[in-house]
Amino acid sequence: MKRVNAVVIGAGAAGGIVAKELSTAGLSVVLLERGKWYTPADCRKDDLRNQRTTLLGNAFGPEDEGNPRVWVDGKGTAHTVLPSEGAYQNNAACVGGGTLSYGAQAWRYMPQDFKMRSTYGAPAGSSLEDWPITYDDLEPFYEKAEYEIGVSGDYSGTPFHGPRRRDLPMPPLPPNREFGILEPAAKRLGLHPFHLPMLRNSVPYNGRGPCMRCRWCCGFACEVDAKNGSQNTVIPVALNTGNCELRTDCMAKEILTDDRGRATGVAYFDERGHLQQQPADIVIVSSAAIESARLLLNSRSRLFPNGLGNRYDQVGRHLQGHHYTGAIGYFDFETYDDIGPGASIAVMDYNHGTPGLCGGGMLANEFIRLPIHMLDRLPPGTPRWGAAHKQAMRHWHKRSIVIMGPTQQIPSASGRVTVDPTVRDRWGLPVARFEGNVHPHTFEIGDKQASRAEAWLKEAGAINTSLMAWHPESVSAGQHQAGTCRMGNDPQSSVVNRNCQLHDVDNVFVIDGSVHVTNGGFNPVLTIMAVAYHASAALVRNWKGTAFRS
Repeated sequence: MKRVNAVVIGAGAAGGIVAKELSTAGLSVVLLERGKWYTPADCRKDDLRNQRTTLLGNAFGPEDEGNPRVWVDGKGTAHTVLPSEGAYQNNAACVGGGTLSYGAQAWRYMPQDFKMRSTYGAPAGSSLEDWPITYDDLEPFYEKAEYEIGVSGDYSGTPFHGPRRRDLPMPPLPPNREFGILEPAAKRLGLHPFHLPMLRNSVPYNGRGPCMRCRWCCGFACEVDAKNGSQNTVIPVALNTGNCELRTDCMAKEILTDDRGRATGVAYFDERGHLQQQPADIVIVSSAAIESARLLLNSRSRLFPNGLGNRYDQVGRHLQGHHYTGAIGYFDFETYDDIGPGASIAVMDYNHGTPGLCGGGMLANEFIRLPIHMLDRLPPGTPRWGAAHKQAMRHWHKRSIVIMGPTQQIPSASGRVTVDPTVRDRWGLPVARFEGNVHPHTFEIGDKQASRAEAWLKEAGAINTSLMAWHPESVSAGQHQAGTCRMGNDPQSSVVNRNCQLHDVDNVFVIDGSVHVTNGGFNPVLTIMAVAYHASAALVRNWKGTAFRS
């Protein structure tokens, strides 16, 4: 194949941005994606097939069961799990990645989130660390993501955020019924509720129309193209430059290196299952935390016998997800108005500053609950089947509110991704294997957040509440996976530098959520995008200085 300047592996939130930034700077780019380019027509509104958890399947996860993973439970027993099973820790496999079907919450991390160890110290047994970059370093790139990808919302109701130069480019969606119920209750508690930010058009923006407010949002592709992801923003820009070629149904096998230890390109299986080699000056890995770590670990050679960038056994460590907790409240009046996306109001009062806790998390009302989601959210004591169960579903579906949020997870070096020694996928590649436990302090934070959600619901008039707090026995990553290729200044304790460049190989970059040192108390996608813009800017500067020319 003809040599190109850069090959980007993964067309998700980060990979799409990198491809756009490099191609608009004049570099020739090949963008590899293991999945397809889906449209809303491929995602019919089927509550069972497309609901958001992997209990019955993932809407845009791997299409077949030929790419299993191995999960080691808290007792040390290994289980081979399929993409249709919850323990798989699924992530999307399509152009746009998770941005095609996500809920689209668009949070900036707070300044403290980049210096957690300096702020709180490190709990025993944790690997809590500071980032090598600060909020101020990322602020202009947060702004770029908000304006180029498109974010609506209004931060004016809360003082709990980092400094910003400009307001969000679009106003918030009009409030729904839950907003009207929860806002005065939050204020009575002394909290600061506001319209949460979303990567969703509230007005016509960048040539596409506004949200139609349907119930099928989080977990579904948007049929009016009002949900903003890489597939309908930056990737089309990249392709229109003429410098970027997108190849779908292509599974990366390994990053190729020469006898000097520099990357020469990527070996991958094409849409027909044929093994190909794409030569490139630069390789960028943007496959999300589990698959990015797996690719590096599978890229073994004489100079890198333990995998690329893994000289100090850091690739795959510090795996994080988000520990979601909250509460459900039951009301004696209807709270549900069938206006999507549902999530509309949030508070950030609890992200930092609680004595004895290392951080916290934001709390918000949940996305619209399809009927299937009520199965595990009925009042305690409800029969699991029969007429009484059906009646409870009918009654409480429209008379309940869920408040929950992602807890700042405390990382541990023992929570990790490796490659399994025996299990292979359909291409014959060693599959991802993950093991380790969630640090117990994470549960202390999550339990506190659940009680705060419950208090908010009671203040809003809930006649009964049920806590949503659990203590899983092993690592949980799922859609918010992060941390396996963390950035840092010390090669012995990190995988990439502040510009997402491998310490060991200067023409290989990892640009996605895997470089996050901590995962914040927020949905991480806007930070993934900001880091992608930040790293791409550094890469283009160095390229223009001929640093990577072979």
